[in-house]
Amino acid sequence: MDDTKKTVLAILNDLTGEDLSDKLDDDLFATALMDSMDTVQMVLELEEQLGVQIPVSEFDRSQWATPNMITARVEELK
Repeated sequence: MDDTKKTVLAILNDLTGEDLSDKLDDDLFATALMDSMDTVQMVLELEEQLGVQIPVSEFDRSQWATPNMITARVEELK
């Protein structure tokens, strides 16, 4: 597992209280593990811990719905 994925999973673990390493394709919003406040916190943590800039105005939740999708989007922004 690469460092970006480990960091994403650690952030999500803090926000949801769940280990999502076996649920990489689960939709975090459809399963109600995350809400809009968690999303804002996730964006702030990703920016701080991984040094990426995530424009909130361009944030489309459907593109950030699963741990794998989040990791892929962060890798694109690096």
